[in-house]
Amino acid sequence: MDEQKSPRSEFWRELVKLIILAVVIVIPFRLYVAQPFIVDGLSMYPTFGNGNYLIIDEVSYRFKAPERGEVVVFEAPPNPDKYYIKRIIGLPGETVAINRGQVTIINKENPEGFKLEEPYVKFPKDENLRKTLGDKEYFVMGDNRAASSDSRIWGALPEENIVGRPVVRFLSPALFPGDHDFPN
Repeated sequence: MDEQKSPRSEFWRELVKLIILAVVIVIPFRLYVAQPFIVDGLSMYPTFGNGNYLIIDEVSYRFKAPERGEVVVFEAPPNPDKYYIKRIIGLPGETVAINRGQVTIINKENPEGFKLEEPYVKFPKDENLRKTLGDKEYFVMGDNRAASSDSRIWGALPEENIVGRPVVRFLSPALFPGDHDFPN
């Protein structure tokens, strides 16, 4: 004789299956592939505003090194319990020279240096600085130079601190934020 299951017990069985499936898929994805972040502050304004909700890709940097101009999320060198979001300006082995706010990159390909075009910077800061980066070090700066705690203040960003890059911004018209063309 066929045993009929009550609709109530079938509901609970399906609910448990759904919860287990969600846990098996969502938790590993959240831990190893992508993380949500909320921008706190105006250091990346106008590219990112306070309260922007971002999804961070944590996988791509395992296969490809960060490039100049990319926006990255990282554990902050002055306080590893906090995450910062900044733009990569200088790459390992390069010298970053800032003269009256104008950024020049000096590297093997450009021993005389080239001036960095930065159309995203709306609030520059008139300052002077020179920093040579070691292996696996990056120079990062906020797009709002007047209100950013970045490599100008606390030094180079170690490669191992980089968590990932924003790939999606919610509640914003830009789907792939922070993409700009930069010379190598």
